[in-house]
Amino acid sequence: MNFKKQIFGFMDMLRFKKLVPNRRAALEAGSPEPLPRDYRVNQQARRLHPGMMEVELTAVRVLVPGMIELTFKRLDGDAFPFFRAGQYVSLQAPVGDSLVSRPYSIVSSPRQALENVLTLGVADAGFFSGWLNRKVKPGDRFRMSEPSGEFHYETLRDKKQIVCIAGGAGITPFISMARSMSEGDEPYEMLLFYGARDEAHLAYKAELDTLTQKGLRVVYVLSDEEKLGFEHGFVSAALLEKYVDVHNATFFLCGPKAMYDFVDAQLAPYNLPVKAIRRDATCCGDLALDAPRRFQLTVHIRDKVYTLDAAENETLLTAMERAGVPAPSKCRAGGCGYCHSKWRGGEFRIADGRDGRREADRKFGFVHPCVTYPLSDMEIEVPAAE
Repeated sequence: MNFKKQIFGFMDMLRFKKLVPNRRAALEAGSPEPLPRDYRVNQQARRLHPGMMEVELTAVRVLVPGMIELTFKRLDGDAFPFFRAGQYVSLQAPVGDSLVSRPYSIVSSPRQALENVLTLGVADAGFFSGWLNRKVKPGDRFRMSEPSGEFHYETLRDKKQIVCIAGGAGITPFISMARSMSEGDEPYEMLLFYGARDEAHLAYKAELDTLTQKGLRVVYVLSDEEKLGFEHGFVSAALLEKYVDVHNATFFLCGPKAMYDFVDAQLAPYNLPVKAIRRDATCCGDLALDAPRRFQLTVHIRDKVYTLDAAENETLLTAMERAGVPAPSKCRAGGCGYCHSKWRGGEFRIADGRDGRREADRKFGFVHPCVTYPLSDMEIEVPAAE
């Protein structure tokens, strides 16, 4: 490397001596106006990532037996943040003495969010979802997380042809994806296989039929009913090959675990790359144990300490929610890391296939309470919820 040689070395010292006076002169010549406290980039960041939001339920609609649609407006802002079609939000509310939250896929399109409208489809399955189906009414208020999740189309990863396979209530994210495509915000070509027991359990069928006029292709598959215009059975490899080139598509799956297992087995002979099959994460539920043991769970949140019971068959997050502890949660599937907490003591196990911790988390003793089950008395340090 060549350096410029100074003929008169003392010139560097002269420049250095003038540095402070020159800076003072520049400051004196500057504008007396104070620097802004809030920049446009900060304002945009808050619009896209507001954290927890205060929302109000504006409408309740029965879709099919055992499933409703909930429409919300935001109270602490004039619009919901823009999101990627396919993402979810976590809805939170007190139920009795418990503070409960669950993630639900967004049904509305990203454009509708900018109009302060956000819609969720909720099946009557589970504690909180059942409560929502039976108890809520327009005017009820909730807390809602900002949209999150990796279950969405990505041009750098996914092929232009996407094949979406929905089982039952798993149709919800695909309604958002179909709407977004019809509005011109997504570049993919979408083929949807929608499976249900019978036609009466096909939610959003009228809208899906309308969206077929805007580029969407839909194949309805009924397992318990044979009917003209519908496929019968399950989404098998033979059925897929009837409509699509399996090797030239990216698959998006949303539904129960039994559907995932069946479709995975059907796609296995094609040896598709891992990135070609996307699955929407499902909540980690209770374990099927005949006589679950009960332990003591000690929870530290900043300067507060909670002591509560935790059953062997329930996650640490479920135990905290049941006791009314304000623990943070989003995906409830071990993937997002939002609930990651410091382990202080005790034995535990993590649900099979749900360990989404980074190597550093394992090394330094962090766990995700949403997928962690106690095997003894435990003590953890949980981050404060927003």
